[in-house]
Amino acid sequence: MSSDPYAEAAAAGKARHVLVLANETVAGRTLLEALGKRAAKGPIRVTVVSPQHEPSAGFVVYEDSRRSSAERRLRRTLDLLHEAGIAARGAVVDPDPLQALKDAVYEYRPDEVIVSTHPPERSRWLKKGLIEKAQKAVKVPLEHVVVDLDSARERTHVLVIANQTMVGGPLLEAIQERAQASPVEFTLVAPADQPGVERRLKVALGRLREAGVEASGHLGDPDPVNAALNAVQDEDVDEIIVSTFPEATSGWLRRGVVDRIREGTKLPVAHVVVAASEAEALV
Repeated sequence: MSSDPYAEAAAAGKARHVLVLANETVAGRTLLEALGKRAAKGPIRVTVVSPQHEPSAGFVVYEDSRRSSAERRLRRTLDLLHEAGIAARGAVVDPDPLQALKDAVYEYRPDEVIVSTHPPERSRWLKKGLIEKAQKAVKVPLEHVVVDLDSARERTHVLVIANQTMVGGPLLEAIQERAQASPVEFTLVAPADQPGVERRLKVALGRLREAGVEASGHLGDPDPVNAALNAVQDEDVDEIIVSTFPEATSGWLRRGVVDRIREGTKLPVAHVVVAASEAEALV
């Protein structure tokens, strides 16, 4: 009869070390439940490694924009684990998941590994045979956890795409109204195509946080459509808000940006118009 590794670790006064490899699914409920079941058997400590990945469209002007998306997902997961009383740490790592796993196993010497992915029809990792390759490369027990795409998330994730109108009153008011409707978090992405974009983003985030709205943000591809597509690839997004100037003065509307984002992401897209007089000129 095999022994219980959790009981053995507890008897030795140790916590069993679980290494988690996950990217978009890092905050998935199924993954968190798998860790919770282990914690119920005995003390564990968790190390989460989250590979960043390449954008699907265009290019990202600032190298850390993809990394910031991975870091936000990782931070949410660590917060949830800490709330559950589970000791956890994490890092954003090499974009290649197999190499990231090999490096992490070598560095952290875990007792077991969990690899979390989307279902086969969506997971690029599974299409590349990651699980089979990982099982051959890793000499500790490995479990594959599939995150259910249809499982309810605790809060809605809204992506906001704006630039010159980022600090406009109508946009900030629309975000606050959405925040009051149901539990939600926002990611503001500012296409880096106009002077002063970093300043506007910083001011908008500061005002939302002062209003008690959970929001983070980063610069994106200069093309607003590519910026939206990249953000949707980087994170699980439920809704999108796009803010522009009125039709008579909006280059984005002349280029059909709102409709193209709606078509490209297949997500609900709300359009908020901000007049030039309502948008602060921050350069």
